[in-house]
Amino acid sequence: MHHLSYGDVKTAADRVATGVRPVAVARADVGAGVGAAATGGPSGAPDFELFLALEFMQHTGSFKARGALNFLLAHREREELPAAGVTLASGGNAGLACAWAARGLGVPATVFLPESAPQVKVERLRAYGADVRLVGTEYADAATACEAFAADTGALASHAYDHPLIAAGAGTLVEEIRAHVPLVDTVVVSVGGGGLFAGVAAAAQHHGIRVVAVEPERCRALNAALEAGRVVDVPVDSVAADSLGARRASSMALAAAGTRNVRSVLVSDEAVVSARRELWERYRLAVENGAATAVSAIRGAVAAPDGADGQSAPYVPSPGERVVVVLCGANADPAGTAR
Repeated sequence: MHHLSYGDVKTAADRVATGVRPVAVARADVGAGVGAAATGGPSGAPDFELFLALEFMQHTGSFKARGALNFLLAHREREELPAAGVTLASGGNAGLACAWAARGLGVPATVFLPESAPQVKVERLRAYGADVRLVGTEYADAATACEAFAADTGALASHAYDHPLIAAGAGTLVEEIRAHVPLVDTVVVSVGGGGLFAGVAAAAQHHGIRVVAVEPERCRALNAALEAGRVVDVPVDSVAADSLGARRASSMALAAAGTRNVRSVLVSDEAVVSARRELWERYRLAVENGAATAVSAIRGAVAAPDGADGQSAPYVPSPGERVVVVLCGANADPAGTAR
């Protein structure tokens, strides 16, 4: 297993610097709705700072563009791009990123998706020029078909999350976040298979930044691996499964989660949907459920369907803490945000 390092992330940052959009970071409201979980003093006024990293504004609508570009550029540097092009299996966002990066380098891309992938992602993939193959009902089904395709054709096999170049590319976010919030204490990220988390954790550990890894209760590959002490398969049944629906976390993610500056938390589907709706109503941000998963971990009573108080939030920032939540993707039907 490759142990992802800060050096890997720094190399990736230098490699993709001119190809990706630097993340925008906006200060969020706290004290009502988003961020209401922490309250200071008798007045109930919040005593932490909350920022939103708007990574859904990245090329292809998610952070995945960073890893995909790093992966292909690194292979081009080594003269390892075959005529058959690149292939991978994806819940949607990684496929979009791969197709975008491949088109920019003039490389064919064949992307395998589960049949449950949102139509908006399928249509965008085809618009990027990818050969789209719909297989099975879960990411694992698409991954099996992708492996067979790579073996038969000689195409370069990429991965949605479990590759050091992909994870290192995702970790470049941390350097950009620090440019906006130099004294950031905590970065909150959604976790599927763990590519974003592993990259962010590698960079965050170097800078002494805490990472909160957030997963839906019914889609908890990393949390289950931590509980078991090894990578294990988990059932996938969540509203965020289209982007966080990996059956198992990567070994890199599990290794990163074992460091002292990482906390793994779970959120309900109801909290995710509520957070997504509030991001639209409060900020007019139309993100997918995978992105809203991170936000839901620090929300208060509005995210608790049972009406519990704000302290029921999975992560409650400490007084004076500077928290940045990564909104990682927006490739979903915008109409769903208001439901």
